[in-house]
Amino acid sequence: MFQTQAVGTATSADAGASAQGATATSAFGLGFDSLLKIILTQLTYQDPLKPMDNFQFVSQLAQFSQVQQGQAMSDRLNQILASTVTVQATGLLGKRVDVPAGAATLTGTVVGIAFANGTPTATIQTDKGQTIGSVAIGSITQIREK
Repeated sequence: MFQTQAVGTATSADAGASAQGATATSAFGLGFDSLLKIILTQLTYQDPLKPMDNFQFVSQLAQFSQVQQGQAMSDRLNQILASTVTVQATGLLGKRVDVPAGAATLTGTVVGIAFANGTPTATIQTDKGQTIGSVAIGSITQIREK
C-alpha cells in the first residue's frame, strides 16, 4: 500500500513569479498533481474485497490537503515579498545614497530603479555628474534625504 510523506518544501522561480511559477513538493520530490494522480490510481486499482483502511485513506487526503495549502501559502508569501521589494526600491528615488567603489565611497542621487528577474537595481547620478547604472540595492551603505 502506498504511503505519502509530509510536505518538504515549496519553491518559486523568483520572488516576482506569479502563482503559476510555484510548485509544492513532497519528500519524494513530487508535485501536488502527481500526488493526486497516485492516490486516484491507487483507488482505481484497489481490490474491492480488501478496501483501504478508512483511517489511512483519510490520513492521505489530509496530507494532500496540507500540500495544497502549503503551495497556496507559498504563492501568497512570494507575492507579498515581490510587492515589498518593489515598494522599498521605489522609495529610494530621489534619495542621496553612498555606494562603495573599491576603497572609496561614491555619493549620488538615485535617479532610476530597474527590475531584472524581480531583482531591483538603481541608477545613481554622482555629484560629479557621472551616471552609474545597475547598482545592486543591497550594496547601498547609507541613505539620506536629498
